[in-house]
Amino acid sequence: MAKTLSKTTEYYPPVGFHFSVKFEGLGTDDKDHQFQSVSGLSVDIETEEIAEGGENRFKYKLPVKTKFPNLVLKRGLLIDSKVINWCKDAFENFEFKPVNLIVTLLNNEHKPLQYWKVIHAYPVKWAVEDFNAQESKLVVESFELTYNYFILNRNE
Repeated sequence: MAKTLSKTTEYYPPVGFHFSVKFEGLGTDDKDHQFQSVSGLSVDIETEEIAEGGENRFKYKLPVKTKFPNLVLKRGLLIDSKVINWCKDAFENFEFKPVNLIVTLLNNEHKPLQYWKVIHAYPVKWAVEDFNAQESKLVVESFELTYNYFILNRNE
């Protein structure tokens, strides 16, 4: 049953810093679900221009296909991680094992508000930020994953 807001209930947009990322089929634990940032959850529609015979003022734009950018995940460097081992298999052994992952936006009670199920993802890049002795920052690693598409779901 869908929740509806009454006229007296005020709506506040959710915060973007309370989320989790779960990899399906990797047997990850809680530390592998914590990321500093997630980007790339967007979709574009590619269009094709068609000229109609005799009409020179404009061209029709028709939808052709959807395009999903790579997903970028960042977090503090983990020394022992099943996600790192999954990436190492891809980069060192060229053994790609696509997995689905779920990015969940959480409310202040740690309950899911909305989630994105990312389908058939595998790593295409892994990087560690520069080391600098003049700054006291955490070491941040980033993963870039390519994927087929995502499914957006709302918890109601």
